[in-house]
Amino acid sequence: QVQLVESGGGLVQPGGSLRLSCVASGSNLQMYAMAWYRQGPGKQRNLVASMSSGGSTNYADFVKGRFTISRDNAKNTMYLQMSSLKPEDTAVYYCYANRPGYGYWGQGTQVTVSS
Repeated sequence: QVQLVESGGGLVQPGGSLRLSCVASGSNLQMYAMAWYRQGPGKQRNLVASMSSGGSTNYADFVKGRFTISRDNAKNTMYLQMSSLKPEDTAVYYCYANRPGYGYWGQGTQVTVSS
């Protein structure tokens, strides 16, 4: 079993930047694919960015060029670097890690983009 603990959420002004972290315990992240999802008020949870176990990345169109997904296997941590933030980025952000047959979710962290 893998536990994922997120941090880094908070309030930021439009145009600002924020980095989310997700620390994994119980297993080594190296062989896992990973992703970040978000869910705004009254909306479905949507994929934001993903990274394969081999390091290939994919981004939703609404964050491409602004967000970067990364990981540090030595620290067993995944990251989402967010820049040029917009009010519509306001959501609860969730980290996710999976390998074939297994998937794990973080608890979510609130990101609010507002003046």
